[in-house]
Amino acid sequence: MLKKLILGAAALAVAGTVQVTTVSAEDTLYIPSLSYRTGPFAGAGGPISNGFADYFNMLNERDGGIGGAKLVVEECETAYNAQKGVECYEATKGNGALAYNPYSTGITLQLIPKAPVDQIPVLSMGYGLSAAAVGEKFPWTFNYPASYWSQMSSILKYIDANGGVKGKKIGFIYLDVGYGKEPIPLLDKLAPEMGFEWVGFPVGVKEMQNQGATWLNVRKERPDWMIMWGFGAMNPTAIKEAAKIRFPMDKFIGNWWAGAHADLEPVGEAGKGYKASSFSGIGTDFPALQDVIKYVVDAGKSQAKKEDVGKVLYNRGLFNAVIMAEAIRAGQKSSGKVKITGVEMRDGLESFVLDEARLKEIGLEGFTAPITASCKDHEGSGAIFVQQWDGKTWNRISDLIPPMTDVVKPLLEEAADKYVSEQTDWKTQSCG
Repeated sequence: MLKKLILGAAALAVAGTVQVTTVSAEDTLYIPSLSYRTGPFAGAGGPISNGFADYFNMLNERDGGIGGAKLVVEECETAYNAQKGVECYEATKGNGALAYNPYSTGITLQLIPKAPVDQIPVLSMGYGLSAAAVGEKFPWTFNYPASYWSQMSSILKYIDANGGVKGKKIGFIYLDVGYGKEPIPLLDKLAPEMGFEWVGFPVGVKEMQNQGATWLNVRKERPDWMIMWGFGAMNPTAIKEAAKIRFPMDKFIGNWWAGAHADLEPVGEAGKGYKASSFSGIGTDFPALQDVIKYVVDAGKSQAKKEDVGKVLYNRGLFNAVIMAEAIRAGQKSSGKVKITGVEMRDGLESFVLDEARLKEIGLEGFTAPITASCKDHEGSGAIFVQQWDGKTWNRISDLIPPMTDVVKPLLEEAADKYVSEQTDWKTQSCG
């Protein structure tokens, strides 16, 4: 289950094993990586894990780590399975883990109650439980840079600005698991307020590649827009089926897990015009990405193919590492220690500042919306942008779209209160 990637040390893969030269524990910061290079969503898990590892490796090679400490990333294969994710957590938490990045809503939900007990924060970057954005109620869980509810509100704002939503019917096709159902409460709330009707089209995990009947229902319902909360094989299948019934692609918009190169490359020209939200930049035209290529990819220290660097999910994983790195720096600064603990990492996750000046300084100007971490707000600004498939690749087509905070925040607080009321001995925090 475990495969160690000691970043900054020589590693040679031989007959399926990895030989490593370890470094002194006193000189390292330990970062577990809950990967899924196997299983039904391996096409997404591989690029995410590569981008995540490569940014830390670049910091090791270029800067000697963070604050003088080398970064050690240890992958544990979950196959996107919640039980395996918990097993990975239990197997690695005693190694000095700074934080967990589950990359699965199912795994995240399992780890949220464990985090305060073991005092190791969970960073579910743009996924997981939306209510975790309320820092007072979830001291150990973070979902920078945006929750699913904020994302859905921004998508609706985009639709409203491009033809209006009042009097329209919006179809919502979603993977029929916790992840896919997460934004439904927000749709229920906003539909009467904004004057639209919505109709749901659930897709079971076993039906991801067999959606013919679902799209016959779409054709019957005749929605004005389609929004997709999909993942893995569900996404290209849905887009192909939409093309078959001649649904207008420029009225079909996915969330940020339904807008990767891996989703549209199998579709090609037939998907031209399809849109998706995103919060991380596309391409390699950023100094930080050029450093990753120079110090890691071209040096043969990456599992990624060079042509995959800069694609949506690779950059998404890299951005996850950026947030982690900035929180580590903040934790080191506030504690006065180089080798920080999970407690001090939590402090860093509540105090880092990734503003426009800092983004430029680290070579990611224009890559994402700025984030100012705080005790109260574990989500950040929540702003997204929209990208569009041109038949061959993705292009950004919008400015940043802030969420409907006035609507989303009360819902988040209500959901957080409900979660906490159902727990035993749950510890909240006071944010001045």
